Amino acid sequence: MPTFVLEVGTEELPASFVEGAIEQWQERIPTSLAEAFVEPEAVEVYGTPRRLAVVLRNLPDKQNDRTEDIKGPPVKAAYKDGKPTKAAEGFARKQNVSLDDLEIRDTEKGEFVFVRKQIPGRPTADILKELVPQWIFKLEGKRFMRWGDGDVRFPRPIRWLVALLDDAVLPLEVVSGSDTIASDRISSGHRVLHPEPISIETASDYIEALRQAYIEVDPERRKTAIVEGINTEAKKVSGTAEIPEDLLTEVVHLVEYPTAVTGKFDEEFLILPPEVITTVMVSHQRYFPVLNEKNSKELLPYFITISNGDPAKSEIVAAGNERVIRARLADGEFFYKADCEKPLETMMPKLESVTFQEDLGTVKDKVDRLTKIADRIAEALQLSDEEKMKIRRAAYLCKADLVSQMVYEFPELQGAMGEKYALVSGENAEVAKAIFEHYLPRGADDIFPETLTGQVIGLADRLDTLVSIFGLGMLPSGSSDPFALRRAANAVVNITWTANLELNLDRLLQSSVADFQSAYPKASSELLSQLQGFFLQRIQTLLQDEKSIDYDLVNAVLGENDLEYTERALTDLLDVRDRAEFLQSIRSDKTLDTIYETVNRSTRLAKQGDLDTQQLNPRPIVTPDRFESPAEQAFYDALVKLLPRTEAARQERNYRQLIDALAEIAPTVSEFFDGETSVLVMAEDENVKRNRLNLLGLLRNHARVLADFGAIVKSA
Repeated sequence: MPTFVLEVGTEELPASFVEGAIEQWQERIPTSLAEAFVEPEAVEVYGTPRRLAVVLRNLPDKQNDRTEDIKGPPVKAAYKDGKPTKAAEGFARKQNVSLDDLEIRDTEKGEFVFVRKQIPGRPTADILKELVPQWIFKLEGKRFMRWGDGDVRFPRPIRWLVALLDDAVLPLEVVSGSDTIASDRISSGHRVLHPEPISIETASDYIEALRQAYIEVDPERRKTAIVEGINTEAKKVSGTAEIPEDLLTEVVHLVEYPTAVTGKFDEEFLILPPEVITTVMVSHQRYFPVLNEKNSKELLPYFITISNGDPAKSEIVAAGNERVIRARLADGEFFYKADCEKPLETMMPKLESVTFQEDLGTVKDKVDRLTKIADRIAEALQLSDEEKMKIRRAAYLCKADLVSQMVYEFPELQGAMGEKYALVSGENAEVAKAIFEHYLPRGADDIFPETLTGQVIGLADRLDTLVSIFGLGMLPSGSSDPFALRRAANAVVNITWTANLELNLDRLLQSSVADFQSAYPKASSELLSQLQGFFLQRIQTLLQDEKSIDYDLVNAVLGENDLEYTERALTDLLDVRDRAEFLQSIRSDKTLDTIYETVNRSTRLAKQGDLDTQQLNPRPIVTPDRFESPAEQAFYDALVKLLPRTEAARQERNYRQLIDALAEIAPTVSEFFDGETSVLVMAEDENVKRNRLNLLGLLRNHARVLADFGAIVKSA
């Protein structure tokens, strides 16, 4: 069984494209081969900055012969008075069969004409010739380019093409204007260590042939080599390397033959905040910081880089890297000292000249708005005067560092430098920390603010952004979310959950929207409902994706077009989280199964009545004198006993107490439905029927304190 290799050789590709292209090929190539009935035993996808490659091992020589049923027109269109119409004749002609070969079959949509065809398998080589161009030119990514006088688009110019089916070149061409690249067995080695072309004799030799030319085409092996090299170099200076995953991934796709190289910088730069040094290294230079192996918070005056050159020239590479970082750190030192010469508060006036958004004014205007929201949150949390003072001070200063020289040069340090400068200025330690924390979390895997002050300012900042940007009608759509509003709303919910803040989000939205509409009369009258709907979407997504709650249980606590649950979710974020997690736990331990049938059946039937969903007390709305069976009286008595337990469960948010009570009443309800003294709910007497529907409605309402059981799907 043959092996096939495809290599697309290019100028240096962006690291992000290489990573994405590998992922796309890993998904698409096996799928396209399966659809073409040509499946190899293994699909191996590789990539370096100068090439993308796939190796298909043990392919069949050709497709298997197969039988295929092809659907034609409906019988009504294919035959008239028992004779074939032009529709039938056209279908037979298109399929190259006779009218006698047509079959009539019954389908879900009625009778249709079919033909069964025997399709001989095509050679694998022919299939690959058709698929390879699709694999190459259907890759997606940013900043594709054209080169020469052609129209072919790719992130970088394509320079060579290797296509081997075992030892034979599969003839392929990439034509772009006057430039034609024909497939061959010739590849390129390392630019420095092996500048000579490589001739690959057979497809199975591909990986080893490239290794002989100082190309490690397997990104996983490059990653392993990089990590091992970094750790080895760090130990030489009694340190341990900090290896950010994002940086590691990027570096893997920047080199073809990695060599770890250690550099050194002047110890005097260690007076700078560690965040400055690591930002220069990681974000700007793609260097790996080195920490003291005995104190992981202490930086050492070393860094490690990954060279793609000649290992024998590592000292020269290190010297060049040292010159670069010395200059960058010298700039950082200058900015830091200049910023520290004056209190952080003195930077505030400059915020009046920094635009937040064209229609929303300056950053100073934003600070004023978020301060007002922070005050409301502090009031809602019933904080002390001292805590309120810290929050107001942190809100006032939280954006001041944006106009510092350091943050102007290194925007990634916003917040971090604000904390440093606040401490230098003599601000309260919690106020200083809140300036940094109010940006947290900055991404999906980031930490959350620890201080109450940081939590409140973080909520206020994001709520202002959401209300303001929504107020201008700039709602996120599809993948377009330039103001990261989804991330902001996620953070509002997650901060509230993580810190267990007893906040009424709906009330905060209402007051913030009212302020915005007062200042911007042209704002949409639908602003509040848009924000409410947006937050409900985020709550749903977070419960399912981050809390791993089953979709039907999420629907049960949020309600499906149920205003009562909508308001409840936005009014009490902690409660909606607790109810969802509790439902998931009782599904896992099978407790849910013990009450599901009775509660769900009651919920379905209760829809035939008109009982208000808030009603829990049976006495005002059930008339015992109309009972015709002991089962009704038992049901009623059970509901009377259930009432105080449900009210306690709701007040204490102790839903286990409610579920236990519902489990106890389940046999009584089963007797009402199916026992020896069971009744017909939909009785002919309207008063009796209403009485019985009210019993069921009451049980539904008690269960609704936890969730809408009508939305829950029965467990398998």
